[in-house]
Amino acid sequence: MKLNASFSKYYLIFKKPGGTSRGVLHSKKTYYIKIKSPNSYGVGECALFKGLSVDDVPNYEQKLQWVCENINLDERFLAQELLAFPSIAFGLEQAFLSLKSEDPFELFPSEFTEGKSSISINGLIWMGDKIFMHQQIKEKLSKGFTTIKLKIGAIDFKSELDLLRSIRKEFDAEEIELRVDANGAFQAGEALEKLKILSDFDLHSIEQPIKTDQWEEMAKLCAESPLAIALDEELIGVFSKKDKEELIKTILPQYIILKPSLIGGYLGTESWIEMAEKNKVSWWITSALESNIGLNAIAQFTYKLKTKIPQGLGTGGLFTNNINSPLMVKNGKLHYNRKDMSYHWGDYHKLFK
Repeated sequence: MKLNASFSKYYLIFKKPGGTSRGVLHSKKTYYIKIKSPNSYGVGECALFKGLSVDDVPNYEQKLQWVCENINLDERFLAQELLAFPSIAFGLEQAFLSLKSEDPFELFPSEFTEGKSSISINGLIWMGDKIFMHQQIKEKLSKGFTTIKLKIGAIDFKSELDLLRSIRKEFDAEEIELRVDANGAFQAGEALEKLKILSDFDLHSIEQPIKTDQWEEMAKLCAESPLAIALDEELIGVFSKKDKEELIKTILPQYIILKPSLIGGYLGTESWIEMAEKNKVSWWITSALESNIGLNAIAQFTYKLKTKIPQGLGTGGLFTNNINSPLMVKNGKLHYNRKDMSYHWGDYHKLFK
């Protein structure tokens, strides 16, 4: 069966600018790959993350074009050729699964896609001034979230502590689980003291307190911090089983955070999970500002792993021009709403001409 493939570029526009320690995001470029057979087609998202993805390179579109021209090669060969392009590898995995499915949006049939079950997720709070962040928190709580993740490191540390203090005055750890993400904002020499201070607020964990490639310093923090540490950016660009094992065994974090678009899709994620569980390291899965095409692919995969802790999949409502989908957030959970057929595959044909 001969296949044809093509790709298209798409710009996602944020409803509100998203503040991170790397700057403020107003839009995000992503790519879609479409595979066509004589009787069906499949769609996947290659969610390049500028400034963060290891495959943010000048020849990215040339590599996508190469994949399209060689789409009839063995899938395993293509996956091997895309090790250094994790977002393309993930988009291709999605597209092949979509091609083989009766419903191109249903990649992993389950009680989740049947609308009978849901996925607990955290509510994401973007960086900004204290008033803006507090408004976001109130909004998430009103929508039924019991786990909240705050981006920190952009405003002064004292203001961030004041914000956490105000939350804890109103809600204890039994009512609201708080996660924070520093995106490497702390200096190695000051990090442990800051983690000790943060631990007074009964936080669940902190993601990537210091910048990557400081294994010795990170290992010391993981060993001495009273606050659990989750590695995030540290996993990007680590592909071989040997290198993954060395990283995990050297640093021994309490958690790792898995972003399929940044670590090589399903295969890359499963490899990290195997390594983490082998070394008694816990994990959860997070989206990386994909549109609903990629988010749907991550959510269905996450559900089949049967993990119980809240996942980081609550980014679908960030954009003004997201792709329509059956995904819906209700009471702090992600649902697949089969009854809502407002998503129409005809809309996707327009995108992938």
